[in-house]
Amino acid sequence: MISRPSPATSLSPTPVDPVPRAFLNVEKSVSGQRWVSRLDQAGQNRALAISQIHGLPELLARVLAGRGVSLDDAPAFLDPTIRALMPEPFSLTDCEKAATRIVEAIDRRQKVAIFGDYDVDGASSSALLYRFLRHFGVQSEIYIPDRIFEGYGPNPNAIRQLIENGADLIVTVDCGSTSHEALKAAEDEKCDVVVIDHHQLSHELPPCLALVNPNREDDLSGQGHLCAAGVVFLVLVATARLLRERKHPAAASLDLLEWLDLVALPTVCDVVPLKGLNRAYVVKGLKAARHMGNAGLAALFRKAGLGGPVTPYHLGFMIGPRINAGGRIGDAALGSRLLTMEDPIEAEEIAGRLDDLNRERQAMEAAMLAEAEAQVLAEYGDGEGASVIVTAYDKWHPGIVGLLAARLKEKFKRPAFAISFDPSGKGTGSGRSINGFDMGRMVRAAVEQGLLVKGGGHAMAAGLTVEKANLGKLRAFFEEMSAETVPTLVASHVLKIDGALSASGATLQLFDQLEQAGPYGSGHAQPVFAIPAHRLRDARLVGTAHVKITLESVDGSKLEGIAFRAAETPLGNLLLNSRGAQIHAAGCLSADHWQGNRRMQLRLLDAVLAP
Repeated sequence: MISRPSPATSLSPTPVDPVPRAFLNVEKSVSGQRWVSRLDQAGQNRALAISQIHGLPELLARVLAGRGVSLDDAPAFLDPTIRALMPEPFSLTDCEKAATRIVEAIDRRQKVAIFGDYDVDGASSSALLYRFLRHFGVQSEIYIPDRIFEGYGPNPNAIRQLIENGADLIVTVDCGSTSHEALKAAEDEKCDVVVIDHHQLSHELPPCLALVNPNREDDLSGQGHLCAAGVVFLVLVATARLLRERKHPAAASLDLLEWLDLVALPTVCDVVPLKGLNRAYVVKGLKAARHMGNAGLAALFRKAGLGGPVTPYHLGFMIGPRINAGGRIGDAALGSRLLTMEDPIEAEEIAGRLDDLNRERQAMEAAMLAEAEAQVLAEYGDGEGASVIVTAYDKWHPGIVGLLAARLKEKFKRPAFAISFDPSGKGTGSGRSINGFDMGRMVRAAVEQGLLVKGGGHAMAAGLTVEKANLGKLRAFFEEMSAETVPTLVASHVLKIDGALSASGATLQLFDQLEQAGPYGSGHAQPVFAIPAHRLRDARLVGTAHVKITLESVDGSKLEGIAFRAAETPLGNLLLNSRGAQIHAAGCLSADHWQGNRRMQLRLLDAVLAP
């Protein structure tokens, strides 16, 4: 019961209930979520001001206000530009050193070895630097380590081999910040190394000529949210500036903006926060991708069956998994090779191989997920018996454990790890976290405690290597590190709603207006709308595990929707068993392209029977 102020204190502020009222009175949906408005009263006032002063539609103004956009910043936010949001590249520690050394390699026609990671960010970063060097006539070689046999990052044997192959300069991208032993091998061989990375790192820096990583402690650039390709782009901007100052003949014809598709792709796929420069990278990178100037990307879009203009969804769910498939279960270098290609015929062949590998990966993932879920139920009950879930198995493919961890996190709503052990008892694992819990810090603490052979990452994802004998101790340590934080985060499981819509109001015009506030993703949530009291006219299974629905309003307007991977979940069961009933639905708007036509579709996230 809320206490009321006495007459003597009636001029004091009235106490405010800290718990916001449930949106549409949904205290607990079928997915166990409490629906709340994204905007408090101050946010609603700001949205009203944005709408009235800048002449923007009310729902668009609510979306802007709900993402922290101020009244004055709203117009610029709707048109993010590289020029306005790019920092001074030399503000990144060691950026000037790195750019100067790359210029030297170009001037002296030295051979450059590019050592990249085996995921989308590593492949894109490698291709970006390769294309830059090729523009200036410099020979370079991309080396991507084998995920299974070499593990993450540079290793001494690979570094020595690159030097034997004639490398005068080694540039590591999306890796290298913690590769002390490997970079010491390069130092011993008198070969310069430039590290361009974004992963969190320890106090002790590896031996190298330059380490450009906005997450190093002495970097004050404020760009720690960039993916590796975003950092590489800044280094190349700085390098191009130095080359123009030197009047290099090829500098005048360089257009870095045409390669922003190689920055947008990993910015989306690496799930870095879509704020500041990252938003501009994706907005402008999508425009570059739609021109299909990159033969490799164009071939992969065709294999994936792209319909309509390229969107962040296509990058994250169609292109990213196919490029990653090479590093997970096939040839780790396929992705970077594809992204550097000029020959469309050769690109088509490699895109086909990646597409085949992706289908193989999907089948393996499904079998592993069934085993992992059974293990969680046996080990932790319904998953609520632990703050952090740690699964492990001898026969899992180590290239897929990251995907497995993501699925477990999604299903059990808490940080999750999946570990694959080899016959020697060494386990390779990957983890995915929930918002608010820094997984990378926890993994680094486990390394310092001697529980891991190695490990690292960032707040939302991490990788590790562990001996089987330490698995029990590791589980206990993770539980101790997370017991105070994770249960609170899990208990506050809410779905934030940006506003309410009817089927007739969900128009393509509204969708296009909302897209101006995008792109949406990590740190910049896609708008979620409630569709209140609509009749569930139809619900049926489509594909392997999706549920397609039709909602009908009282005026007869209809809205198609789909709940991805909802089969045999509480949401899917509600939909399939409630045809004809009135429901409150919640989801995100999307534009479905079919046979050249656009139509509205709701990507359903949650639902509850309407009272």
